[in-house]
Amino acid sequence: MNKTLIATLCAALLLGACNNANQPHDHDKPAAAEQGHGHDHGAGGVKITHYGDKTELFVEFPQLVVGEESAFAAHLSTLSDFRALAAGKVTVILSGNGQPEESFSIEAPSQAGIFRPIGMPKMAGKRELTVEVVTKDFTTRHNLGAITVYPDRKRAEAEHPEEEEGGIGFTKEQQWKVDYATAEVATKVMRTSVPASGTLIARPDGEALITAPAAGTVKASGNFPVLGQKISKGQILAYFAPRLGGDTDMASLQADARKAKVELDLASRELARMEGLFKDEAVPEKRLLSARAQEASARATLEAADGRLGQYSGASGGIPLRSPVSGVLVDVRATPGGFAQEGSTLFHVSDRRVFWLDLKVPESDAVRLRAPTGATFRVDGIEQAFEVTAGKNGRLIAVGGAVDTVTRTVPVVFEFSQPDERLRIGMAIKGQVVSGSSKEVLAIPASAVIDEAGIPSVFILRSGESFDRQAVRLGARDGDWVEVIEGLEPGQRVVSRGAYLLKLAATKSGEIGHGHAH
Repeated sequence: MNKTLIATLCAALLLGACNNANQPHDHDKPAAAEQGHGHDHGAGGVKITHYGDKTELFVEFPQLVVGEESAFAAHLSTLSDFRALAAGKVTVILSGNGQPEESFSIEAPSQAGIFRPIGMPKMAGKRELTVEVVTKDFTTRHNLGAITVYPDRKRAEAEHPEEEEGGIGFTKEQQWKVDYATAEVATKVMRTSVPASGTLIARPDGEALITAPAAGTVKASGNFPVLGQKISKGQILAYFAPRLGGDTDMASLQADARKAKVELDLASRELARMEGLFKDEAVPEKRLLSARAQEASARATLEAADGRLGQYSGASGGIPLRSPVSGVLVDVRATPGGFAQEGSTLFHVSDRRVFWLDLKVPESDAVRLRAPTGATFRVDGIEQAFEVTAGKNGRLIAVGGAVDTVTRTVPVVFEFSQPDERLRIGMAIKGQVVSGSSKEVLAIPASAVIDEAGIPSVFILRSGESFDRQAVRLGARDGDWVEVIEGLEPGQRVVSRGAYLLKLAATKSGEIGHGHAH
């Protein structure tokens, strides 16, 4: 965890005494309309957590009594990001039981996310409680079920004595200041998979390392190539001038070229003379063939001399360094006029339209590799998981038939097209190879799972600001989801983002959140 994250957490934890510090705030019980004790509300305070289509509601209020003012503390978070709802109108509605509807509204929050309508019921009995939220972007209603409006306070306290509150407290203000979210435990169709690690590599025929053919100097061919430049197959990236060896110098190369030119001129004149004499039948054909051979040899010598001289003279002289593939220049290690040793890499060209996912499956899991149909993987720094599906955006290249004796793994290689721009050749990845049939299982986001001394655990939401730690037994993983074999029930909610922060909060103090004020 980096320093910024730790600082953010510390700031969130210090919110235990925010705003109205003289009004201690407590934590709710689970379930949609469960009742419990509230320290500032007197015995039998009500705490309710409810999830609508747009918002999460955590509301606290005292037992409702006819003729008494009841202060509601409605904490509202937007489900899209679990941040505090900054503006809107909140109305508490009592209805049903054959009695007229009563409503109590507040036009704005007292602070971001917290709305405080004041209610004074006029009629006792069972009533349906609804909280309506109206913003400029949406309107939603939280139907919280039946509650009782009591004729007097004495009866309310008699039916709801004070109870001890448990769980790990983590207030809404703390949640709103960190990366926090919850997710419902639900059944999900998941594919059988096995864990793997590996590397993103280029397709073999889609990558080229252009190296120095000898020790020498790199020379520009027009504008020198730059990182990220698109390259066409056969394009000249630069010229390479090998270093002169032994006693060779520029003057001797020029002399060799002039000498070869003179010898070619003499051989050409001799060939012309022999052709004339042969035509007059003055010489045998053997003499003509010999003259032709000498002329060809002299021409080849001149071409070789000119080639050697051209490697060291002129802006475009030298051995052309051509790219054998089309792609993008992903690495440039040469500089114009710079010296390079033989075999050193000068340019790296890669076709980024197609990548290979080179996975290594542990030997113990390789026995479960049955006709792999795809893979999912993650890279450090990117929260999103990536998926490769055979027949859709990729294809299976190969499954290794032997176990590597050093790593004790079996290779599995997939090819996939149109990779995300954030992916780079050489990135290390962690993922799963999808193999076998699909099945319906109980599942949660993998991000909800934390390690507790080697035991996978999650934080279950009791209600809006109270959590329980729960050990779980996990099964297969499919992308961002993991199967839960034991420890959770459908309909429960777990902390899917911020679980590690909650773990730190729990170890800091058992009283975190209990000094919170509303």
